[in-house]
Amino acid sequence: MSLLLKDRVYTMESPTAKRGVYPLHGYKLGLYRLPIKLDEPLEMRSIVEGLKKTFTMDTYADRIYATFTWTEENMPDREARGYEKVDLSVTVEIVTGEVVDLIYQIFPIEKFGDPQWVKDYRKKADYYAKMIIDTILRNTILADKMIVYYVKTEKLGQEAALEKLEQLTPLAKIIPDAKPKIKIEEPQEIAAYKDVGGPLDGPKPGPIDVEFKSHMPPTAPYIVPSNKNAIKIWGKGASNGRLGVWGEVVSVDFDICVADGACIDACPVNVYEWFDTPGHVSSEKKPLMAREPDCIFCLACENVCPPQAIKIFQKK
Repeated sequence: MSLLLKDRVYTMESPTAKRGVYPLHGYKLGLYRLPIKLDEPLEMRSIVEGLKKTFTMDTYADRIYATFTWTEENMPDREARGYEKVDLSVTVEIVTGEVVDLIYQIFPIEKFGDPQWVKDYRKKADYYAKMIIDTILRNTILADKMIVYYVKTEKLGQEAALEKLEQLTPLAKIIPDAKPKIKIEEPQEIAAYKDVGGPLDGPKPGPIDVEFKSHMPPTAPYIVPSNKNAIKIWGKGASNGRLGVWGEVVSVDFDICVADGACIDACPVNVYEWFDTPGHVSSEKKPLMAREPDCIFCLACENVCPPQAIKIFQKK
């Protein structure tokens, strides 16, 4: 069994999710906290690219998901009467940031169609989750970060640090070339302010144009002072008073927005905060998506917006 078990810091048994903390999680959950930093987009892409041939990989905002699927059969003879099979899966979530959290949950077997003939489901799911964790830590750039951590904090040599990591991850599959060099993409050219349409004499009618990225030129992003998040902007004009669409994932057309505050009240994870826009024809304040990466894609804000100024784009 993975030696990470001794470092578990939190377990939960709950039939409902702990919304706002790890909103997708319920039932049996294990969390391991690693004292390493992972917040560079290229490093996150490296993990996804390096493991995509071994696991089903996905990303949302600041999180990476690795899913392992296995098949259970109720009898070895596939031609026999009453033969059944079911595909089961378990997912490990990497929460990035100043520390790295590795999380997994085990759903009840009923989630997969109630195949009660499956034996030792929870034991197998727990084993496979730990196998995913060990594989991630042994093969990706997280291995390099852990080795550096051991060298600095425990004064180990490189070989001793590597040996400790190997002892910590006995269930790891060895994956060649799991640390791909990610090509740095050329930065998108930011257009100079280019007026889109004439001046507004009142709020622009909704709904938001969901194709705004192809219909409006990008302009310089806004950096949120409190957390340094960069909010992308499309269609902001220099002379026509238009603010354009703000936000790539949580997108709000500020020229449609009338600042009724419904989105701020509806958001369960506090993505928005008020932002002053003095002199704008529709309203002199707007709901700024200051914590855009925290969005959990519940669509509450999009559904309550009276002028339909909001569109949530769930990353794939």
